Amino acid sequence: MRAPSRVNEHAGGSCLLETIHRINTGTACISKIYGDEVTKRGPGESVDIGAFVAETAEQMHKRLAEVSSFIRSSLEENIPELRADPRLVELLDASVEANVETLLHALRYDIAVQRIEAPMAAVEYARRLAQHDVPVNALVRAYRLGQGRMNELVMGELRAADMTPTARFDVLEAIGGTLFEYIDWISQQVVAVYEDERERWLENQNSVRALRVREVVAGKKTVDVDATSESIRYPLRWHHLAVVMWYPDEDAAGDELARLRRFLRELGQGTEVGSNPLFAAADQTTAWGWLPYRSAPANAVDSVRQFAGKRTDPPSVAIGTLAPGVDGFRRSYREAQAARAVAVAGGADGATVIAASDPGLAAAALLGGDIGAARVWVADVLAELSMDTEGDARLRETLRVFLRCGSSYKQAAEELDLHFNTVKYRIGRAVARRGRPIDEDRLDVELALLACQWYGTAVLQSDGA
Repeated sequence: MRAPSRVNEHAGGSCLLETIHRINTGTACISKIYGDEVTKRGPGESVDIGAFVAETAEQMHKRLAEVSSFIRSSLEENIPELRADPRLVELLDASVEANVETLLHALRYDIAVQRIEAPMAAVEYARRLAQHDVPVNALVRAYRLGQGRMNELVMGELRAADMTPTARFDVLEAIGGTLFEYIDWISQQVVAVYEDERERWLENQNSVRALRVREVVAGKKTVDVDATSESIRYPLRWHHLAVVMWYPDEDAAGDELARLRRFLRELGQGTEVGSNPLFAAADQTTAWGWLPYRSAPANAVDSVRQFAGKRTDPPSVAIGTLAPGVDGFRRSYREAQAARAVAVAGGADGATVIAASDPGLAAAALLGGDIGAARVWVADVLAELSMDTEGDARLRETLRVFLRCGSSYKQAAEELDLHFNTVKYRIGRAVARRGRPIDEDRLDVELALLACQWYGTAVLQSDGA
């Protein structure tokens, strides 16, 4: 598969924008790229521009995944606000692909832009951005930047096409004009959706209470503990255990927040909290919760885990640690969010219950800021032992337990319920797969094994890698 072509942003890119806007100097700019003959049409020369446009769109559609991935990666790299949440990134991918496919269909079948409705994935993405407090200018900038990246790809496609310079210019002008109209038309639609959703979301947030909760979590303002406790109807001076609860997007039925609110209420009743739990919606399928205790119980985290495990249709739950006061309120929330990030990045199937206090999770969470970089690092540390195979998984787990047991074959055998010689054989195989002794960088090895345990295939190497 051919890699997407790039055009110098300070030369070819600016020329494309001039063409798109049909500025008088556009022809001269394109001439600099293709030669002066581009503006000279021979007598009687006839070119079927529509056919060339359709063919270009068809060829790009065959590389839809590649084109969409190129644009989406550029948006993530250049607009930090779009990287705030792993599930938002997934929806961004769907939105970009849906927009690219819709545009290419319009070019291929000569569909008037004004007849096109914004793709459902793009509409839903705009709604989610509004719910996550991502500023609308990030959404608008994404469409503008996406337009620029699409220009580059079109230029690359046309440079490789078998056509005269004159035809190339005319096709570029036709595609550029449609692209400009499409971005202008669709961005108007998604911005309107964003604004409507933002207004509705703020109204439904139980506004004053939700605002105060977010202010406490953000920690950017001095908190009057007693006044805020009264405002949000929650005892901030007590001990707190934060939970983040969510349902998978693909299972969304429209009543997720009501289900999450009911789950938290029943969780509070089942774990004998000292007051009503605090509930705050994060988006349509995710919510934050805090369980208040007058004094610190010894088994609060286990109680939450056991309660969720007995439910027939529980949400996924990430649990912080129990901590007192306003600082504890924030800390427990941050820990629960970090645990959720690990669960989401690891791609666990079905409902998941994960706690910040789970052995090794806090360290694994530190590696989760950049999963791509973590994957490269794990491969550097573990070499062949980082392969995504059942055999290597067994070797990694045996080595992880062995190191945690102080390099004791006997203790590892007891914990794994294996024969002493089996453990010894697997450790030897693990070291051989890695290609160098463990003692050289034992801490790195332990961290890499933790990353494999928590993130799974997200940090492992496939056979084709």
